[in-house]
Amino acid sequence: MKLDIREIPFSRFGSYFCVSQEKDNQDIYIRDVHGGDEAPSRLFKLGLLKDGQPCDAEVEASEIAVKLSVKGDSSRFAEIIIPEEDELHIQVQGVTLSLEPENGKYDSFMELSENLYEYHIYSKELKLMLVKLAGVMDIEAPWNTIGNHFIRIHLQDGHFVLRNYRTVYKEKQYDDFATGKEKLSVQYEKWFSHMSKGYNDAEFMPSLERASYITWANFVRPEGVLPGYAMYMSKLWMYNIWSWDNCFGALLLAEKYPELAYDQINIFIEHQDESGAYPDFVNDKFSSYNCIKPPIFLYTYEKLMAMNDYFKEETRLRAIYESSKKVMSYFAEYRTNTGCLPHYKHGNDSGWDNSSLFHAGMVVEAPDLAAFLIRSCDILASFAIILGEEEESVQFKQQADQLFSLLMERLYDENGFFGRYGKNADPIQARSSLILKLPIMIGYRLEEKVKQQLVRELAEHFEANFGLATERIDSPYYKENGYWLGPIWAPVTYLFIDSLASFGFEEMAKRLRDKFLQVTLVGGMAENFDPITGKGLVDTSFAWTSSVFLLFLHEKVTEA
Repeated sequence: MKLDIREIPFSRFGSYFCVSQEKDNQDIYIRDVHGGDEAPSRLFKLGLLKDGQPCDAEVEASEIAVKLSVKGDSSRFAEIIIPEEDELHIQVQGVTLSLEPENGKYDSFMELSENLYEYHIYSKELKLMLVKLAGVMDIEAPWNTIGNHFIRIHLQDGHFVLRNYRTVYKEKQYDDFATGKEKLSVQYEKWFSHMSKGYNDAEFMPSLERASYITWANFVRPEGVLPGYAMYMSKLWMYNIWSWDNCFGALLLAEKYPELAYDQINIFIEHQDESGAYPDFVNDKFSSYNCIKPPIFLYTYEKLMAMNDYFKEETRLRAIYESSKKVMSYFAEYRTNTGCLPHYKHGNDSGWDNSSLFHAGMVVEAPDLAAFLIRSCDILASFAIILGEEEESVQFKQQADQLFSLLMERLYDENGFFGRYGKNADPIQARSSLILKLPIMIGYRLEEKVKQQLVRELAEHFEANFGLATERIDSPYYKENGYWLGPIWAPVTYLFIDSLASFGFEEMAKRLRDKFLQVTLVGGMAENFDPITGKGLVDTSFAWTSSVFLLFLHEKVTEA
């Protein structure tokens, strides 16, 4: 695959290193995604020097390597690979590669021996070792009391390595460049073969190649507070593992990589607050509880169990069961006002950050949250039976019944579902967001006329050229590139398609699935898509989009 590093960063499974090119000025950087998306990521700006003078570079990238060649002379180049999770290798031939760091106040670059330079990056609490295996390493880094006055690094005709670590550098034998490249190729081909499942038709091959690479390259290794391998949403801008985003990656991994799939769930179990809340996101440095996403883990885990018996193992099932009981208690105790349904405190809690449902004010009783909680209680009731907790099963069934009665009493009328907001729980007048249709997830509880009403509204008011718009296109709130005010999102598409297929609307489910497959051919693996044109919007290298695409493609291939 030809990889455009302006759209999809070059990286590898488990690595915090990546290489990407800016869209506005075309600068190319070696980056590092430790510390999450609020931390600085640029390590070195790259440039080529021919006969001592800067020259234009042509960039060629694949899943395995990035090559910067002198424009018009491909025999002069610098090539980058990431053969191990903590190693970035550079091979330079016939040209000088300049590494220009974004040097902070206390950052320090020092020579430890003839072929070793250590770089302390204070803002990231990170250390790098620059190692010369062969060639010429020309460096100027004059000291200025508390840091380097400037740092200039030139690499010529040889093989060089960057290693990242938190505390101490440990000597090791490095593979030669060709061997490292071959190892990397073998590893990726294995991943691609699992993701492709033998698919070799031309139609969706471009999307298959992108999605396979993104799901592989967006992983980071366990480090710091991360207890397992984490599929970050992106290494372009959004480099954390988010709650509810994580579930779609887990579903993709369940069949061939169950341990990795379980890691995506367990990361949040390990970081569960004593209140019962899961964090909004986790990275290697910290977890954030600013927003608390709706409880989708049990919906996911039930599907994981159907995909692979690995998830039926009692210890794992007990872990998600006990953890989810605490989640239910959190919403009951800390997110529920007397006589009301559990509420959101911000649009970001729902994942639908700026949806029109949240424009009137806070707090918001939303039918999607009620539906997630009802389905979660129903699943807990079934898990309790498996685990021999009959009394708890009855309690969860009763809790689900009570929540469902309250949902239909408070958030439903002859015109459909709606929300309430504020201390007086006033009805929200805006009813133009797709979020109000998510009670289709509990279609097994809804009367047939209610289901038919939901499906009719989906088809008449939300289905566009490429799928379900998140805001009615005729709504005054609709915005082109409006985030949750119109664009199509992969996880929401998955939830609707799965629900439609489960509750008697298979034809519509297949139609929407095929539209989503098509939109990736137009907009790539973007964070979201224009529902009319299919244009990819915002972050262009998104893992949950890639995961949902692959799940849908696997389903289509199985059908055929």
